[in-house]
Amino acid sequence: MAPTKASQFSDAALQHRLELAGKRSGFALLFANARVFGITCFACIGGLLYGYNQGVFSGILTMPAFERHMGEYVANQTKKGWLTSILELGAWTGTLYSGFLAEIISRKYAIIVNTCIFILGVIVQATAISAGHNAILGGRFVVGMAVGSLSMIVPMYVAECAPPEVRGLLIGMQQFAIEFGIMISFWIDYGCHFWGGTGTTQVEAAWLLPICLQLGPALILLVGMIFMPFTPRWLVHHGREADARRTLAQLRDMPEDHDLIELEFLEIKAQSLFEKRTVEANFPHLRELTAWNTVKLQFVSIASLFKTMPMFRRVMVATVTMFFQQWTGINAVLYYAPQIFGALGMSSNTTSLLATGVVGVVMLLATIPAILYIDRIGRKPALAIGALCMGFCHFVIAVIFARNENKWENQQASAWACIVMVWLFVANFGWSWGPCAWIVVAEVWPLSARPYGIALGASSNWMNNFIVGQVTPDMITGISYGTFILFGVLITMGAGFIWFFTPETSKLTLEEMDIVFGSSGVAIADQERMQAINVEIGLEDRIQGLTGRSSSVGVAGEKEPVGKTMNEKL
Repeated sequence: MAPTKASQFSDAALQHRLELAGKRSGFALLFANARVFGITCFACIGGLLYGYNQGVFSGILTMPAFERHMGEYVANQTKKGWLTSILELGAWTGTLYSGFLAEIISRKYAIIVNTCIFILGVIVQATAISAGHNAILGGRFVVGMAVGSLSMIVPMYVAECAPPEVRGLLIGMQQFAIEFGIMISFWIDYGCHFWGGTGTTQVEAAWLLPICLQLGPALILLVGMIFMPFTPRWLVHHGREADARRTLAQLRDMPEDHDLIELEFLEIKAQSLFEKRTVEANFPHLRELTAWNTVKLQFVSIASLFKTMPMFRRVMVATVTMFFQQWTGINAVLYYAPQIFGALGMSSNTTSLLATGVVGVVMLLATIPAILYIDRIGRKPALAIGALCMGFCHFVIAVIFARNENKWENQQASAWACIVMVWLFVANFGWSWGPCAWIVVAEVWPLSARPYGIALGASSNWMNNFIVGQVTPDMITGISYGTFILFGVLITMGAGFIWFFTPETSKLTLEEMDIVFGSSGVAIADQERMQAINVEIGLEDRIQGLTGRSSSVGVAGEKEPVGKTMNEKL
């Protein structure tokens, strides 16, 4: 397919930006943007808090002091499921308000507000020593709202502060922060397990400390975000162009009149105008940028995705991919790893918690190659191969479990074989479905629908996350090794879904994505609107003047196809 004029223009803009940036690449560009790198590391404390809460309760549930304090809420498997999964129900609620909150009050203030909500939830949980189990349930729901919203807003904040050349790498740090939070939560649980002895001698602080330790990084994030900048994109979108230019220059450590600053500023302005004009074309009654219109726009836009078959097919890819991501069983392992390892023959809480800590390390390490090499592997091969490998691990565990269920004490080698397979399962998730599912969900949408499509995928993710967390304890006790068979069958079906129904998104232009899904020129209309805006604000003339390539940019088909447009790359 011949590249469009817009795609060639965008490719020229990206190439010129790299030339202005000194032709650096990879980590060299990262260190050249040390200020943004520091801001990203700081904002990703939100990801760390998310990951910490994903993992911390797995160890707390096995602590004798917590079991003694909560009574039937730990003894009853269904109620234990509520203790764990109510965090995900709160997170699902948080995703519903995160989009318009970030747009109305800014990404910066949205992070601050959610951090305050998070701190409130932790304080409520800390009162459980006197208030009982309802404080744990209510506090975890409130914390879930905060981490669910932060999981959407922090990547948005990072993406809008980061220079395009390293944007993907910096956004990937959010996933790394999540995995790091999961890992440290496991090891903190392991250390606190020994506080005050075990059994009836274990003190209440053993389970209160892991909960309260979250306040430290949360307070650091709360205070520090006060001094962080607004994002240039939000400033431009709300008519504060002078502030946006000044902020952009500070973020890039360059003078305001530098060519690179002017180029990036015009691109941000073009994207803002594109979004406003898309809303005006599709939802003219919501074109005024008021708080109430912003709230309504999110829900009206999501509803519009279900009205045509091509868009509905994209909805199915996004939501079903997230369904299978959760039904890999990954969060069943993260939430109930000590219980699972106990069922696999671990003779003590200490040993099962130690095995759980290894899960966090394995997942963290497995995420690194995915961040570095996923563009070379491709989305479909990574997801399909990862799913088959995870399914194989589940089936092997089920077979060993079925053969040794009532005689683990005499089959320690078999027990450790199961545990190693759990570690392999986590590693395969870390390099495949962990990051890749989110990438696919982002890439299947045209520019005009991308924010709402991602929100829909996130909603599917959190709701299925909640269901998995709720039913896993009953499944482990009720059908034992059948739990692994179920997860194995579902993720094998997920491999089939990816291979036969999901397109490879890593090398498709937006126009080609339209053809795959049978859309009627949605991407072309988006490109034409963006091209008109580029001409209107003088961005195209600036690029042509700086590069001296007006002839090659102006004629479609004179260059080799460049693949994705700049707006997709960025």
